Amino acid sequence: MAEEVKVTTVEEILENTTIADVYKAAKQLDGVAKKTKLIESPFFSDLCGNNVYLKPENLQNTGSFKLRGAYNKISQLSDEEKKIGVITASAGNHAQGVAFAAQRLGVNAVICMPATTPLLKVEATKAMGAEVVLHGDSFDDAYAKSLELQKKKGYVYIHPFNDKQVLLGQGTTALEIIDQLKDVDAILVPIGGGGFASGVALATKAVNPHVKVIGVEPEGAACMENSFARGQVSSLSFVETVADGCAVKTPGDLTYAFCKKYLDQIITVSEMEIMSALLSLIEKHKLIAEGAGVLSLAALNKLPFKGKKVAAIISGGNIDISTISALINKALIARGRVFCFSVLLPDKPGQLVNVAKIIADNNANVIKLDHNQSKVTDSFKKVELEITVETNNHDHIQKLTKALNDAGYDVVKVF
Repeated sequence: MAEEVKVTTVEEILENTTIADVYKAAKQLDGVAKKTKLIESPFFSDLCGNNVYLKPENLQNTGSFKLRGAYNKISQLSDEEKKIGVITASAGNHAQGVAFAAQRLGVNAVICMPATTPLLKVEATKAMGAEVVLHGDSFDDAYAKSLELQKKKGYVYIHPFNDKQVLLGQGTTALEIIDQLKDVDAILVPIGGGGFASGVALATKAVNPHVKVIGVEPEGAACMENSFARGQVSSLSFVETVADGCAVKTPGDLTYAFCKKYLDQIITVSEMEIMSALLSLIEKHKLIAEGAGVLSLAALNKLPFKGKKVAAIISGGNIDISTISALINKALIARGRVFCFSVLLPDKPGQLVNVAKIIADNNANVIKLDHNQSKVTDSFKKVELEITVETNNHDHIQKLTKALNDAGYDVVKVF
């Protein structure tokens, strides 16, 4: 009779994972992952009443923390497994992390991506030596294809978060924070599937259990908070967020267990809070991040304490120019820095000059103007003027609107 193979349970992994495992991962990553340096932030400190330090994993090799877990996992494989090769599905940071790690370790990697993946991301992954398989229109399609290929070829699967060696690699981020800021009081870490938060929380609590570890999720994809509320791993019916790197419906069973044991709190943030944090990071620190990358910054105003030393992890910076432009524009509108409105004018000379003078007198700057007769259908003696202006804030907008109203113009807000 064949000997029964023992299956390690989530509970056994949770019980037997220690800080020694994280230090082992750190040794594997020595000379591979950058030890990104903390950046003290007077701006974010003033904003939330705490002493804030940024952990810029957006400056990491491949542009995110993901290579830490991918490299640690692949480095732990047996020689036989390395010869077979690895596979995963991803259209984002995990794809590049796996490709980078596999190239450094001389392992063949297959990355399944949706056929809709931007060419820039596809080429970046190929440039690191991975074979890219484009399949389907969504991540789920690509994931199904990766499982099919794994079964057919026997590849080792590198899960983006629900894997012990992956989360241990991510946990090395916390060791670097504590090494640089030994009296840190709290660490903020984004949550997607939970691998990053699991590793950071485990490492932090093992080194210093008094340090608070707070996970941050977008309101539109709060899968871990949802699972906590239900007392078990649960799936969201849909996710929608600008933090696409954290747009996960279901956390892993392993990451759920680690987060449940080690996290102190989960904070959720709105889309506008995410976009505002991104804009502030760019303006005040000249750093580029993706939506998921600034979740920790977006949560700073919601911390239940003041006067503490807080490390906020910027998890990644892989964002294309068109996306970042759209997010910045939305953030500017939300802050009252851009105001678009329309007014109806008598169709006669001099009216445009009058409106322009009011705008100038109120120190707003015109950035776009549309003078259109054809939009007004109920009167041949009126013309619609749509103007986009740069303003300072919402109070400035109210002041400008009042000045126009006082001059007899009915202002209709466009955005």
